[in-house]
Formats: sequence, structure tokens, C-alpha cells
Amino acid sequence: MIEVFICDSHDLVDGGQGVRFPVRAFGDPATGFVVRFGGQVYAYLNRCAHVPTELDWVKGQFFESSGEFLMCATHGAVYRPETGVCAGGPCRGARLRAIAVREADGQVLWQPDERIGAPA
Repeated sequence: MIEVFICDSHDLVDGGQGVRFPVRAFGDPATGFVVRFGGQVYAYLNRCAHVPTELDWVKGQFFESSGEFLMCATHGAVYRPETGVCAGGPCRGARLRAIAVREADGQVLWQPDERIGAPA
């Protein structure tokens, strides 16, 4: 199994700034992101489920002001960080595309798959 380093564990704070990383989504260059919520790390393709635009307001800013939901800067859709399911907005019930991620030895790593691969 291939694993790709994203960041050091201490770079992610619960409900705080996320870290963007390059991926290939369905063969095209794209961006993934990882955040920490409830002590766990979660990673998703940086693409709104409503219209395929990046979510972050400013690079790395994925949470809305309460730090409880991920939010699309363009459409206002809000997503549950632990599942990627849209909890409100124009894509209610849809979900973000999850990226397999794990934390080990002070590092956050992701595992490419057949849909979300390492950048060329």
C-alpha cells in the first residue's frame, strides 16, 4: 500500500486550519484537504458536492466560524467533518469525496486509490 505524507500531526488543530495537498482526481489535477475534528483526522477532495468548486474561503480555511462544520465558500453548503455529508445548503444529503487518511508516528498520511491518485 502506497502512503503519501501530507503534514505533521501538530499542524492540525481541532476545528482549525486545514492542510491542502495535491492529488489527481479521476485523472485530472486537483486538491485534497485534511482537517482535525473531535481528535480525528479527515481528508476529502476539495470539491463541493453542489458545483465542483474548491471549498476553502482562504487557502486552508474549511471550517465555518463555529468550527463545527466544513463550509463551501461559494455556495454556503455545510458538511459534517466526520462524514462529509451535506447538512445544509443546496446539496443537502450529498457528500464530499473522502480520501483515505491515517495518523501515525506524528505524521498524517493519505492512501491513493483508483479514483484519487498521487499527483503526476
